[in-house]
Amino acid sequence: MSNNSKNKSNLYIVLISVHGLLRSKDLELGKDADTGGQIKYLIELSKSLISHPDVSRVDLLTRQVFDSKIDDIYSQDKEEISTGATIYRIPCGPRRYLRKEVLWPHLDSFADQALLHIREVGKIPDIIHSHYADGGFVGAHLAGLLGVPLIHTGHSLGRDKLQRLLAQGSKAENIEKQYNITQRIEAEEYTLDMAAKVIASTKQEINEQYQLYDNYQPERMSVIPPGIELNQFFPPTRSKRIPAFKQTVDKFLSQPDKPMILALARADLRKNVRSLIEAFGKSKELQEMSNLVILLGNREDINEWNKESREVFNEFLYLIDKYDLYGKVAYPKNHRTHDIPQLYRLAVKSRGVFINPALTEPFGLTIIEAAASGLPVVATKHGGPTEIIENCNNGILIDPLDTQQITLSLLSILSNRQLWSKYSKNGINGAHKFYSWPGHASRYVTEIKKHIPKHNLKKKKQSIKSRLPTVDRLIICDIDNTLIGNGQGLKVFLERLKESGEKIGLGVATGRNVNSAKEALKSWEVPQPDVLITSVGTEIKYGPQITYDEAWWRLIQYRWDPGTTLRAMKKIPGIRLQVRKNQSTYKISFIVDPVKMPPLREIKQHLRQHKLHANVIYSHQAYLDILPMRASKGAAVRYVADKWGIPLEHILVAGDSGNDTDMLLGDTLGVVVANHSTELRRLKGRPRVYFSEGEYAWGINEALDYYNFLGQVDTHDEQNPSFA
Repeated sequence: MSNNSKNKSNLYIVLISVHGLLRSKDLELGKDADTGGQIKYLIELSKSLISHPDVSRVDLLTRQVFDSKIDDIYSQDKEEISTGATIYRIPCGPRRYLRKEVLWPHLDSFADQALLHIREVGKIPDIIHSHYADGGFVGAHLAGLLGVPLIHTGHSLGRDKLQRLLAQGSKAENIEKQYNITQRIEAEEYTLDMAAKVIASTKQEINEQYQLYDNYQPERMSVIPPGIELNQFFPPTRSKRIPAFKQTVDKFLSQPDKPMILALARADLRKNVRSLIEAFGKSKELQEMSNLVILLGNREDINEWNKESREVFNEFLYLIDKYDLYGKVAYPKNHRTHDIPQLYRLAVKSRGVFINPALTEPFGLTIIEAAASGLPVVATKHGGPTEIIENCNNGILIDPLDTQQITLSLLSILSNRQLWSKYSKNGINGAHKFYSWPGHASRYVTEIKKHIPKHNLKKKKQSIKSRLPTVDRLIICDIDNTLIGNGQGLKVFLERLKESGEKIGLGVATGRNVNSAKEALKSWEVPQPDVLITSVGTEIKYGPQITYDEAWWRLIQYRWDPGTTLRAMKKIPGIRLQVRKNQSTYKISFIVDPVKMPPLREIKQHLRQHKLHANVIYSHQAYLDILPMRASKGAAVRYVADKWGIPLEHILVAGDSGNDTDMLLGDTLGVVVANHSTELRRLKGRPRVYFSEGEYAWGINEALDYYNFLGQVDTHDEQNPSFA
């Protein structure tokens, strides 16, 4: 069915995948550790979804990159995948290409830019589907702001990776330094908190990998295996045409017509190429019977690879030399996307075997590709291959660290023609039965439709009493110790604001409730703000009549269970409830003893283990607020910006404590006043976060000048080292 025949009620889906080199064709799979199977999955998922009659639009959001070392395509704003499905590249942090582990400081900005994209589209998506931990972090933010269900696919998981690396002997501090593993795991926990549904590739992924998380809730997880393009991956035909790539492989081999042991892997420790080389190198029988062909990604200059990839490749060369495998191992320098199906068929013609010896494999797309091509498989028993081989009965599972088991499994298939033929035929049949893209899309759409009605949001209504439709910029300040605290500084600020005219709006974002906020502002002679964000972001009011934004309440009540949350918090030492007037429907507030209170991560873990979903905010080293997952000052600021059409770079936010953190990050223009609490020190050096020399309102005045906020706004992005 063509997109033209689809009606307006059909689904608009936003996919988010932040990292890697993502383009619509000629995928550079294996170019680096971040450009692997996830990239291919996303392109094929986009194609299959837009082909479904119930889907009218698919936007795939990824990071925009300007870098002379990579193809110019990655700098283009958008690229069509197929009619109705488009890649949109979002500005995020530095212009140059970055590995995923160093993108974390820039993800708030990505979320803000993605929100701007959705506003430009002019339609709220029916679902947001995030991919990997960084995409999950962004997707959870967007889903909370827009009030739409979040679907998440992890692809690989931090806790599982941490366990595997520790089991290999890696030191915890080295893992943290290289992978930012703590931040990744926390992002995954946050995503699981927000997700309406987790889509996994295998039961093993749910039962063993997600089980490691505090937010493990298998009832919210479904297995929908990805498909493959069966028009590309199929058995050899009777054509006598010799694929061009055969010459590339043959030049490495002294006897190129032997059966081929084929492996496709990035130069990554987790892919465990070492065990494969050692198994082959120690077995004279394998060497006499077969050749080993390994694609370790495309190599232009390995000095441009990251340290781990260089070490893996250097060890690979060392082992070839150690076991004197010259003429027996092929490792082509470059390959193109269309070479891969040909290589599978070459391996089939040689009556070879495909092997995946990874320490763990979240799914195993290459195993399905091999199966569809008629190539028997030997694969790791850790992860997705277990279910693929159970479904297809096309090979043998192995312990990836047992080189003898690897050897024996390969020999058993290579030396037994009947077994080889059985596995070859079963793989072809199984791939068609279980792993087609149309089947995946059908199950996917059926699943997500279960969640959409629960989250449909009534159209937001603007208050006719508000000045907000006419303002061009907005200043939002915390009240205590920021806006108020120094009378002369406040007086100067209010005079400058008045002189600026009607285009500059004023808002406050405070932990106080609305009555307390009004009293404080009145006592300091602050005019009625255009926006009041109170109770740590759980309430939004507009204009002189204090009009409540009830749509915001409908948004943040998602999974909020205050009674059970309060009972669970009673078990936490070092905290006591604040007085009744400081509590509200969507906020539970405590006074803390910082010496006795456990770390925030333990409090979050405690709530998750009780299947509770909350935002835990610590401020002034004295207060602890428990809010709904979707609520915070930062979320409220972005909701207001989206609702009233004010660009985030036209919003100046000022704060002094921990509960101001998320409104200071991202694309807003932030100022931390000089009298700030210690918990904000970690924001120094972050983009668009200015630390003033002046205290209280003097710091806000200083920021007005720093950003030239009352004139032609200067974000200072080009002066920030992280944007170099």
